[in-house]
Amino acid sequence: MTTSAPTILMDAAAVRRAIDRMAHEVLEKLGGTERLVLMGIQRRGVDLAEMILRRIAEAEGDPVPAGTLDITLYRDDLRALGPRPVVGETRLPPGGVEGMAVVIVDDVLYSGRTARAALNELMDWGRPARILLCVLVDRGNRELPIQPDIVGREFAALPSQRIDVLVPARDGDLAVALTGRETP
Repeated sequence: MTTSAPTILMDAAAVRRAIDRMAHEVLEKLGGTERLVLMGIQRRGVDLAEMILRRIAEAEGDPVPAGTLDITLYRDDLRALGPRPVVGETRLPPGGVEGMAVVIVDDVLYSGRTARAALNELMDWGRPARILLCVLVDRGNRELPIQPDIVGREFAALPSQRIDVLVPARDGDLAVALTGRETP
């Protein structure tokens, strides 16, 4: 087995183009910003949601309510995290999510388990009129029957590889990188 240096799949310009396209897709699928709420999944989904929100505000001139979801306590592998998992902030937008068109934003969709946990948590806070899943990267090979509604890019990767989204606030860079073993 060979481990390789990270390979950049998307540089900053490519990520920005994908964010622009995703923001416009949100507007097209929902017919504008009326009753729209974006909920970013902690951590990098929150950063991506903020980028999408800025593009929507630039395009429409209206601010869109946003919130954050921390799915830690909704994970199906909570025991694997140890006796004291670190729980982040779940923050609902003003007015909540009841009857709203909610767009859940995440960085990478792989097994579908994070998206399932986000749906479970969101439903504990109210009943949205509609929910869309928006991801920057879809790497396929789902374990659960969950498909994204809006995708920045699709990349195939081996189970032994990781696809990481880098964001300036956390990583000092904006990119998508592939790391891990090249052979299973």
